[in-house]
Amino acid sequence: MLDIKRLHVDTTTTLIVMEDEVDRLVAAWRRERPDLDVEPLEVLSRVSRLARHLDRARRLAFAEHSLEPWEFDVLTALRRAGSPYQLSPGQLLTQTLVTSGTMTNRIDRLTKKGLVERLPDPSDRRGVLVRLTEEGQDRADQALAGLLDQERAILAELSRGQRGELAGLLRQLTAPFDNIPG
Repeated sequence: MLDIKRLHVDTTTTLIVMEDEVDRLVAAWRRERPDLDVEPLEVLSRVSRLARHLDRARRLAFAEHSLEPWEFDVLTALRRAGSPYQLSPGQLLTQTLVTSGTMTNRIDRLTKKGLVERLPDPSDRRGVLVRLTEEGQDRADQALAGLLDQERAILAELSRGQRGELAGLLRQLTAPFDNIPG
């Protein structure tokens, strides 16, 4: 699942330093373009590479439960809503960041698979609610457990304190994007 790490032993201090592909990339840019500050690459290239590893782990966890990533996103949005596990299509749009046409298509496909059902909205005669079926809830719960196993494996190299520190630092970087008005 995880890439094998290459270790570099510094014989002058007998310190073992873990080296990754980003270290080699940064070293090459520093050699070729010493006039540029390539420090951002040390963080953001690793975030980008980690995102690709996470995407593969997610796809594996979902495939084991016959789900596509988009299906997991919709099912878990409904699951997180709490009993009776239903939301309006508009609420699903907000949580999954897709267009209304895309959401309509996704709801249709999930309905055909028996994972969600459409119900009339009792508070709006023209509206509908999308509700998770029992099968949809089971699949969402099982896929989430599989995903968490994959993610724990990715984070296994870090202590609980390091994971907390990393989460806080990443929150600092992502919060401004998540709180842009409009």
